[in-house]
Amino acid sequence: MFYWLTALSDGGDFFNLFRYITFRAGGAFMTALIFGFLFGRPLINVLRRKQGKGQPIREDGPEGHFVKAGTPTMGGLLIVGALGTSTLLWARLDNGFVWLVLFVTLSYGLIGFADDYAKVSKQNTAGVSGKVRLGLGFLIAAIAAWWATYLQPESMQLQLALPFFKDALVNLGFVFVPFAMIVIVGAANAVNLTDGLDGLAIMPVMIAAGTLGIIAYAVGRVDFTNYLDLHYVPGTGEILVFTAGIAGGGLGFLWYNAPPAAVFMGDTGSLALGGALGAIAVSTKHELVLGIVGGLFVVEAMSVIIQVLYFKRTGKRVFLMAPIHHHYEKKGWSEPQIVIRFWIISLILAMIGLATLKIR
Repeated sequence: MFYWLTALSDGGDFFNLFRYITFRAGGAFMTALIFGFLFGRPLINVLRRKQGKGQPIREDGPEGHFVKAGTPTMGGLLIVGALGTSTLLWARLDNGFVWLVLFVTLSYGLIGFADDYAKVSKQNTAGVSGKVRLGLGFLIAAIAAWWATYLQPESMQLQLALPFFKDALVNLGFVFVPFAMIVIVGAANAVNLTDGLDGLAIMPVMIAAGTLGIIAYAVGRVDFTNYLDLHYVPGTGEILVFTAGIAGGGLGFLWYNAPPAAVFMGDTGSLALGGALGAIAVSTKHELVLGIVGGLFVVEAMSVIIQVLYFKRTGKRVFLMAPIHHHYEKKGWSEPQIVIRFWIISLILAMIGLATLKIR
């Protein structure tokens, strides 16, 4: 919205600043952060009154989690609200990629909200049927995949870009759409599985979003793509404003989610943010790099898959408990130890992901 103030500029005044994506990204970050600080406590109070007993705690979970009984969930509403507000205010609203990532974020947020509401109202951990959640998730991802393909240059459509290689494209044909759907759905559910300890998911999400935002900005500038031998996808630079909103909203949420959490993100936030990461990766043709940047989420998801498959086959467990952060809880690691060490791993992986821009 504020971008249109450039119409008042003569090219050398204050209004000219709104032409710059970096300036508007800073504005989006501050707007989302202030939104989180202003509305965080009132939202928590409302959620506490409405939910009563708060989010149900798994009976088979780590014993230390029972002290969290009564903590409200759906804190993702704060992040999504901050993100949506900041993006609508500071991004160019004539940019298709902005609406694509907003569509995925809000749609997955609605799925998560329905799941959280079912859990709280029924006071059990079942929530919405997994088949229904996956079905809706794949439908949204299908729309997003086709939408991204439509927005990208013809030479890039249905192509898979390979990191570390110059001008390396693999033509997947119509297989690209199912592949992109798996990326988006997989990212959403991987973040959802990671969200099991206070502050564990939100910081890696912010780190991954910040990294993908830098990539989106670089991919959307022809001078950067020529210098770095990247594939140019015009328009993706505007996604940096969106990712700045994730960072600001995430920090505002973390203020209240830091141990001991006053509110949980819930599926409302984890599915929305995970879906957003997947949509950004598909939009920028960096689906494989997401696997590096979001490597922590990949490991969390794989630990669950390995545990389930191995248990069905042998009746034994690979991990003491899955996802893997619970395994380390069972081994005696304290919650802050796990959270901070996983943050460090996320930051290392983000640096490796950024290195793919230059190592070619």
